[in-house]
Amino acid sequence: MKSMKYILGISLMLAIAAGCKKEEFTDTSFAKNAPEPRKLSVLFDITHDNTGLVTITPNGEGASSYDVYLGDGGDSYVKVTAGKSAQHKYAEGNYTVKIVGHNLSGKTTTLTQPLTVAFRAPENLKVTLSTDGLNLSVAATADYETLFKVAYGDSTATNPIPSVSFLEGQTVKHAYAGAGTFKVKVTALSGGAATTVFTQDVKVGKQLDLPVTFDDPNYDYTLSDFGNNQSSLAADPANAANKVMKTLKPAGAEVWAGTTLGTASGFATKIPLTAAYAKMSVRVYSPAAGLDIKLKVEDHANGNHAVETDVLTTKANAWETLVFDFTKQAAGTPAFDATFNYDKASIFFDFGTAGSGKVFYSDDFQMLVAPPTLKQINLPVTFDAADVDYTVTDFGNNQTVNGVDPTNAANKVKITTKANGAETWAGTTLGTTGFSAKVPLTATSTKMSVRVYSPAAGIDIKLKLEDHTNGSKSVETDVLTTKANAWETLTFDFTKNAAGTPALDLSTNYDKASIFFDFGTAGNGKKFYWDDVMFVAPDPGSTILGLPLTFESSTVTYAFTDFAGGVLSVINNPHATGINTSAKVAQMVKYNGETYGGSFLTLDNPIDFSTKKTFKVKVYSPRVGAKVLLKVENLTDGNTNYQQEVATTTANTWEELTFDYSAINTAKTYQKVILIFDNGTKGDGSANYTFLVDDITLN
Repeated sequence: MKSMKYILGISLMLAIAAGCKKEEFTDTSFAKNAPEPRKLSVLFDITHDNTGLVTITPNGEGASSYDVYLGDGGDSYVKVTAGKSAQHKYAEGNYTVKIVGHNLSGKTTTLTQPLTVAFRAPENLKVTLSTDGLNLSVAATADYETLFKVAYGDSTATNPIPSVSFLEGQTVKHAYAGAGTFKVKVTALSGGAATTVFTQDVKVGKQLDLPVTFDDPNYDYTLSDFGNNQSSLAADPANAANKVMKTLKPAGAEVWAGTTLGTASGFATKIPLTAAYAKMSVRVYSPAAGLDIKLKVEDHANGNHAVETDVLTTKANAWETLVFDFTKQAAGTPAFDATFNYDKASIFFDFGTAGSGKVFYSDDFQMLVAPPTLKQINLPVTFDAADVDYTVTDFGNNQTVNGVDPTNAANKVKITTKANGAETWAGTTLGTTGFSAKVPLTATSTKMSVRVYSPAAGIDIKLKLEDHTNGSKSVETDVLTTKANAWETLTFDFTKNAAGTPALDLSTNYDKASIFFDFGTAGNGKKFYWDDVMFVAPDPGSTILGLPLTFESSTVTYAFTDFAGGVLSVINNPHATGINTSAKVAQMVKYNGETYGGSFLTLDNPIDFSTKKTFKVKVYSPRVGAKVLLKVENLTDGNTNYQQEVATTTANTWEELTFDYSAINTAKTYQKVILIFDNGTKGDGSANYTFLVDDITLN
């Protein structure tokens, strides 16, 4: 019976084994194809109790286990799985620990690392600190050390102060949150309780560069004084929240005492001075007006490549912006040379005077950007276009300045004061060398208009036209004001020339205009506002439809031809503000027709593009970015055409758009003027697709 039980037991075990067989996974290619372990490293942590107990922690990418060869005799090693450590007690001495990393396929990578076990404090500790902007790199060497720990000095509020461990031969890096000076502490440890410590203050921050505002916490605002100057960062005397440079020129400071921005290395990049524009500005708060402030720039690698210039303060105990033009170098100093690498700046307060205790504040050192190149003035003159040079030239002691409309602060105008002592003939020329194009006077169009705001009615206003190359070729006419302290549009008819002056000669190239306020009366301080100097054409009684299109005429028929959903009509100006206060305008409504819906006018005569090739159109758009297509076309051949498209830049306000027709073929004729808004998009007849246009002029 025993033998039978034994047989049954064996059978039962076999049956259980067969029934419990697990599913096999035979695809091990992921392991076979795995690369060998990479980036092996090891960390030694020695207890500081003179026992010589070392905790060895290997690490690496792709390693599943490690063989740790202890290095204190024989080939014995300890097997350690990934993420674990081995411990071993060493006697004092120097050892080489070998780490062999294994991956799942059996591939290996080997690392050897020196280990020093010493029970006395490390000796000959040498620490290397290097900075790059806000970044610090730390490396160290020592005798008898086993491990280094570094505390970067920016976490002093934490207890215990955090530190980072590293071994000899390694470099650790740290990024600071902002510029500043930090006490870096490096501790060298051995197997004993004694340590060796190194501390050093380290200043970090991005290298100084323009513009210098003293407010960015990422920059190193080192200031380098010389000649006994004393500079530091301080609060703005007018705004405690603003940081500025405070400079004391104490008693005994040299006449040439100054302060360099930054260190001897200067700025991070070259100051972008050019031959065409070489200006910098500095805000200065001076204790007195009339003090000499010198600004010098140079090549930090070659002090002979330098240029300096001076500006006098004009205010006392108040901020002002001083502009330094390096093309106007100080007498006896090198001239500006655009080929030099000017990358360092120094400022000298009260230059040429020995220190006496004066205190100066400065801020916002910056390169001035060259102003845009402005277009020459031309009719119509509105004083509102940002790209036009509205310089005027006074004579006879007139005084003209830029100003704002006394009834509409959004409108720019000119203000002319005929000061006490101004000549009876004192006047103001528009521009410097006249207009960019001839005033288009014809036998039927001989008028210009000017909006004037006069202090009294009955004052004589003279408008004179001339050839800018020959002042003897001129014509002038006068109009009396009819309103006091209110705007009115004065119309000047040059067929009615002033008595004793040359008559209108249509063969003359009239391309320059001058205006005379209170003509014939000596100046007594009267002030005049003026705006919108325009050519008036065609005459109000004319029935000819031509340019400019002002939509004001009661005798001209504006026969619009609408197409594909665009509807154009003349209405009363619903927004008579800003640059357009005219009574009538054209309104375009784009309905849900075709994407190219618009309207056109057929002029009575072809457009003359022989001397003028720039259209200007005043537009009132419900939104920014609306596209305005202006197209001209032959009377009978639609294939002969030219068009330009410009996008609006403002919403719900009048602006003047410019269309460049310089590439038009002037050998062809064009008689139709076509307007399409948002070409390529269907309208819906709503306010979003309702536009106003006015004053379509060729300039």
